Amino acid sequence: MPAEQLHEPWRSFLHDVDAQLAGPTEIHCLGGFVVAEYYGLARPTSDIDIIQVRGASNAADVLRIGGKGSALAKTHRIYIDIVTVADVPERYEERLIGVYSDEFRNLRIRVFERHDLALAKLGRNQDYDREDIRRLAQGPGLDVAILEQRYRDELRGQLGNPERDDLTLELWTEMITELRRS
Repeated sequence: MPAEQLHEPWRSFLHDVDAQLAGPTEIHCLGGFVVAEYYGLARPTSDIDIIQVRGASNAADVLRIGGKGSALAKTHRIYIDIVTVADVPERYEERLIGVYSDEFRNLRIRVFERHDLALAKLGRNQDYDREDIRRLAQGPGLDVAILEQRYRDELRGQLGNPERDDLTLELWTEMITELRRS
């Protein structure tokens, strides 16, 4: 079940980021922060992966305020990371979920919907990516048919090695199906 409230240290950190933004600023988040904080699936992470920044502050401003090595990162021991290379479904923006809207004056956090979040991990397929898929599969709402459809329609054409990624998706769908049976 998605979390309706931020946990520490994220809450304090993001309030401090919010206080330094020039005005309304929207960030599109994916990765471990979304898996752990929004979807509530236990996973340690020390950063917020952001793929897009829009509004009064730009990506450089956000990194200066909360990026690795910033004063806020040193204080809170977490940081913002701007993802410059990522394979994401073409229409992910249509499905972003606005979260924690009452928390901040300037910061607008939008997170990847669970299928888009899973597909954004497909190309890398690291151990922690597979573990995140397991976590997402154990919660409600991860539908193998939707995952496969979005992969074919919105992601496969972007990937550098689609045959390898076809196999990865097949293995992931088998894993998800098996987890659901147990």
